[in-house]
Amino acid sequence: MAPLLTGHVSVDDSARLIRNYRYAVERAMRALGGWIALTPDVSAKLLMGRHVWDLAQHAEAFGKRLPELRAPAQVSEPANERVVAFMDALEEPETPQQTVERLVGVYRVLKPHLRASYHDYLLRANAVYEPPTRRILSRCIDDERRHIVAGETIIGHLCATPALTARALAWQRRLERLLAAAGGVTGDGLPPSPPGAGDAPMEMSDDAREFIRLEAPMASWPVPQDLRDALDSLGSSLLARNRAALARWLAAGVSPDPVCLALGAATLTSHRLVAIARLGHQRLVKWRLEGPDASVTVLGRWVPGPEGWRVVTLDVARIELPGLAEPRR
Repeated sequence: MAPLLTGHVSVDDSARLIRNYRYAVERAMRALGGWIALTPDVSAKLLMGRHVWDLAQHAEAFGKRLPELRAPAQVSEPANERVVAFMDALEEPETPQQTVERLVGVYRVLKPHLRASYHDYLLRANAVYEPPTRRILSRCIDDERRHIVAGETIIGHLCATPALTARALAWQRRLERLLAAAGGVTGDGLPPSPPGAGDAPMEMSDDAREFIRLEAPMASWPVPQDLRDALDSLGSSLLARNRAALARWLAAGVSPDPVCLALGAATLTSHRLVAIARLGHQRLVKWRLEGPDASVTVLGRWVPGPEGWRVVTLDVARIELPGLAEPRR
């Protein structure tokens, strides 16, 4: 047989390896998805949620490849019972206080091993008749490289004390022993580690530093100063039912009359910004107008334009009267 057509992995062995990979990936995907609700740390939640999708794509790609290797589609198979024991141990940390252990198991033990195993298989896969497998492995290697870097960033952020660092290391060592005893997820032994993961390019959606930044509480709403000035002016105009002043901030075709009529004659003495959300270039804004007679929630959608910020929709969403307020939901 020509050397180019001689592979190191038979079709049956290729199918077995892919079933083994799919088993580990599928369990990791389900573990991360289940842990999101148990995890109080926002940065870790975002990390898990981001990577669950990637793992689902890996499992799907492996499953679709199997029929092309003369095997049933979408089948997962552990290499041996020790692999099952390793994955069971990886999933053990379930209390809210065990975020570090959850991340260590996935990002310091399982994912580095998967990346090494994928790389080892890629080196042995035949370039002539296994390009589909090679493409899947290359994609998984790139994703795992990014995941490992992001996971290590969050682990470093959460291990804020020597005690947490020691806990993380102890858990890592325990899982590494179990993984070695299983012979890795394929049962064929632990392959050597490939080149480092630190050179992977990061998109903002996968940059763990952004996850950490989002975890930090904000002292105030991030509102542009010109929009803040407009909000203050419109709020004061609503309190006074000053239609002319309101009209200054309304886009063409938007009337102040419906809101002023809804406010009625209630005495309202203060206004405050309750919430603001960015939707592309627009801002969705919720105000609260308050006074001895009523508490009123007003919703507005603002868009920037040549003349500054303008309201394109303005509605009274809720009116609460003392003693008659509906229960909050």
